[in-house]
Amino acid sequence: MTENVVIVGPGRMGLALGTALRQEAAVERLTYQGRGSEPPPHPLFDMGDERGAEYRMGPYPLPSDTTVLILAVPDAKLGDVAYDMSGQGAAPPGCAALHLSGALSTDALGPLHAAGYAVGSMHPLQSVADPWSAGDRLVGSAFAVAGEPTAVNAARRLVDAVGGRVLLIPTAMRPTYHAAAVFASNYLIALLAVAVRLLQDAGVPGEDALPAILPLVRGTLDNVQKLGVPAALTGPIARGDPDTIRLHLARLSAEDRELYCALGRELLPLARAAGLDERRAAELEGLLGA
Repeated sequence: MTENVVIVGPGRMGLALGTALRQEAAVERLTYQGRGSEPPPHPLFDMGDERGAEYRMGPYPLPSDTTVLILAVPDAKLGDVAYDMSGQGAAPPGCAALHLSGALSTDALGPLHAAGYAVGSMHPLQSVADPWSAGDRLVGSAFAVAGEPTAVNAARRLVDAVGGRVLLIPTAMRPTYHAAAVFASNYLIALLAVAVRLLQDAGVPGEDALPAILPLVRGTLDNVQKLGVPAALTGPIARGDPDTIRLHLARLSAEDRELYCALGRELLPLARAAGLDERRAAELEGLLGA
């Protein structure tokens, strides 16, 4: 099926998704709508041929052959944008409207549903900080998909075109799904910030702390990918080493001890699954306040 896609919102995720779709030759025509009179600086708008994207100041009526409308806007703006777009006329025949929110249902797209769109959602399970390079990251990523059958089918086509993995998440479970994404991405950054700070407390110069940590992080992720989560676990909890844990707890601040113990308690079931002796596991539970 020929895809003619309109993306409302030329922000980081909208630009990254359009780049991935263009890169994988998934769309015949790609059009952006934004609030500004000019597009943001991005290679998609510099190509000047079929490999690039058109930009229009919106809201603007969709071309009659549009197959998918994507609302790539902040969650708080989603309802207003859906209302504005619904005022541009009835949906093109068979057109689906998708939002990219991870936590919200399709309720915010109610005005578009009333205008004849099949509504759904397609959330990329990926971190996009730089819209100039993130298109590559979306290729092969997982996407949480939900909505009406026509919208789900449209999302599947786009995800398949970029070599992604479709995750069918029930509406009631989307906040849980999105919390998982926060743990995997945002909270990972929080943990790295703590690790960098503790290295600096140990005397490592600030400019050396993060470069010293990153190979360890990459090695851990490689192990998880190759071995799975329980088998990738190393360190004092995996070894059942209470003496080392006592040393850690004695040196950490009260706030850092709280975080250390909370994460340690999460690791104990994994250590047990990987073969940790139950007697040692019980001793660690006592130390970690389980």
